Amino acid sequence: MGKLVYVDATAQSVRLLRDLDCPAGMVVHEGDPDAGRLRDLIAGAGTVWNGHTYMTATDLAAAPLLRRIIFLGTGASSYIDLAAAEARGIAVETIRGYGDRAVGQHAIALALSALRQIALMDRNIRAGQWKPLAGREFQDLTFGVVGMGGIGRATAELAAGLGFRVIGWNRSPLADAPCPMVPLEGLIDSADVVSLHLALTPETTGLIGAEALGRMRPDAVLVNTARAGLIDTPPLIAALAAGRLGHAALDVFDEEPLAPDHPLLSLLNVTVTAHAGFKTDAALRRLLVEALARIR
Repeated sequence: MGKLVYVDATAQSVRLLRDLDCPAGMVVHEGDPDAGRLRDLIAGAGTVWNGHTYMTATDLAAAPLLRRIIFLGTGASSYIDLAAAEARGIAVETIRGYGDRAVGQHAIALALSALRQIALMDRNIRAGQWKPLAGREFQDLTFGVVGMGGIGRATAELAAGLGFRVIGWNRSPLADAPCPMVPLEGLIDSADVVSLHLALTPETTGLIGAEALGRMRPDAVLVNTARAGLIDTPPLIAALAAGRLGHAALDVFDEEPLAPDHPLLSLLNVTVTAHAGFKTDAALRRLLVEALARIR
């Protein structure tokens, strides 16, 4: 049947796994394997846990016993050649829901940092510049949630609790929406904060492009904790640089890690974090417990 291999455990995962009931013989590789190391790891594996490692058709061909990949998250298509996996009879599973609260809280934190200019003041003070900057009060603002899955719902509830007027849009109708639902165009036109919580599909790729950016309020904050491909990055940079968009607060990028010379990093009206929205001990423990339950 082959062994169970976790190909890219983080130090946080390794620490949490010590307190969980892991099966005998489970191989846990800490760190990000290069292509050669990955193929060595999966050569005799029957089941693989993959957190964030790219797996090509060539990689999968190096694992003749592999029949199951449990992707530790929802974005398997961004990392694994799904067509090649299907052709080889390898089932690819994802795990949802474990980080809804964590990512929702991160989206809110990014929005609040932008609205109160926290990151910019932090940078200024560290550079020896004491510049108290004006912020905006949440009860005067509209928070737009694009995508009402688990994370979007968590974000909407948190935003409402802080005093925002919350509106939402979803690709399909909802019978139990946590806030008033509006057309996407109306949300983009009117929201002071636009927070993205959609899966990346052919239909949602580039959803926020030049046209949508051109319709957003000039002082609006765009938050993305979902997938980088939802936003067309060049027109985003152009809108931010020209002052046609107030702020972008981003946790996901077209290429990660973000290059030190990336144009986004030269803009003062950008706040960035390192794809960390889901990274809390509580969320990761829920993820690992579910992954273990899948192999019992």
